[in-house]
Amino acid sequence: MEELALQFGVSYGYTKKIRGQQLQTGGLERPRQLRHGPTGLLTVEIKQYLWAAVARQPDVTLAELKQQLQKAHRIQISQSRLWYWLRGLGLRHKKNAARPGTGAH
Repeated sequence: MEELALQFGVSYGYTKKIRGQQLQTGGLERPRQLRHGPTGLLTVEIKQYLWAAVARQPDVTLAELKQQLQKAHRIQISQSRLWYWLRGLGLRHKKNAARPGTGAH
């Protein structure tokens, strides 16, 4: 095993792990990895809801959308996670040039 580790440039522990998996499954294929962490909340239904909400009100804020999502689907997420979801759907953030404090006159 130590020779194999050197030959393939991996640790001895890794070769033991792979060999154990081969003996356990009886094959040369690696077993399927388990998903780590909780399952995602962004279902097809939630994606459709977000698309429709933004289409209905294009200037909706993240805070408003977060409230609507919580009310409609009982999902509580941070605004940063919501923005991550929206970006993943291809939606863009629009800056408001008329916002107070930005120097727009």
